[in-house]
Amino acid sequence: MMMSRGYNRLASSMFTMVSPRFFSTAATRGVLSNDMVKAPAVGLGVRCRSSMAAIAGGDKEQEKKQAVGGGGGSSKDDKEIVSYWGLDPTKVSKEDGSPWKWTCFRADLSIDLKKHHAPVTVLDKMAYWTVKSLRWPTDLFFQRRYGCRAMMLETVAAVPGMVGGMLLHCKSLRRFEHSGGWIKALLEEAENERMHLMTFMEVSDPRWYERALVFAVQGVFFNAYFLGYIISPKFAHRVVGYLEEEAIHSYTEFLKELDNGNIENVPAPPIAIDYWRLPPNSTLRDVVLAVRADEAHHRDVNHFASDIHYQGRQLKEAPAPLGYH
Repeated sequence: MMMSRGYNRLASSMFTMVSPRFFSTAATRGVLSNDMVKAPAVGLGVRCRSSMAAIAGGDKEQEKKQAVGGGGGSSKDDKEIVSYWGLDPTKVSKEDGSPWKWTCFRADLSIDLKKHHAPVTVLDKMAYWTVKSLRWPTDLFFQRRYGCRAMMLETVAAVPGMVGGMLLHCKSLRRFEHSGGWIKALLEEAENERMHLMTFMEVSDPRWYERALVFAVQGVFFNAYFLGYIISPKFAHRVVGYLEEEAIHSYTEFLKELDNGNIENVPAPPIAIDYWRLPPNSTLRDVVLAVRADEAHHRDVNHFASDIHYQGRQLKEAPAPLGYH
């Protein structure tokens, strides 16, 4: 008992002497604070020195590049685009060897402009009078400003081909069948109409409310034509056929204004010369002639598509008139 009491006293005295050194909060705070202060200081110094070394190395590399390149860097436009997949873009050259900028074709100006599909069935009459009813507010709004009229109407004219091609594309995917080339034909029509817009943008400047009108008219027409094509493709194509007939009439009036001197016959925009392969000295009148011929071709294609549906056939059963512009 006496020995155990002695051991207990010795242990307690030793614990009293050692505990302040190892278990004091002040000592603990001192150790942590020293470590926390010293460690970041060392790390920060290393990081700063490494960053400064990297910057210095980058400056040296830049100096070497400038020395090799003669002090002038090549611009981005001077470099050719290299395809990762090894695909070279198709290059089409003019007769003088210079490159064509657009996928283009020659307009067939010999096409019959007076052809008209007489409405016989109920759907034909509905399509015909629908288009006629749309012409009245258009004439009232644009009056004799045929440049702006053409530009604004082309924002709508490019919609049917895209909608029809898109729906035929989805149908081809669903049914695992070919389209007979009609997808490509309708998308070509949409692209051709879009190029009409790009051309007239060079010769006319739309007003702010005309630009705002595009949003409303295009949005309404896109959805209306989308639903109409789903319900009755023959009706939708017939509507476009009659729209193109009205477009031919509008461009004929445009030509009359040019011939009478009411509209200045300015030089043709470069985009039109490249796209239709017009002579370098072409004028706005030559452009309108080419555009009117395009509209006549679209008239024939859409009336033809509607006739196929009227005969109880599908478009894929009749070869599409590809490249018919």
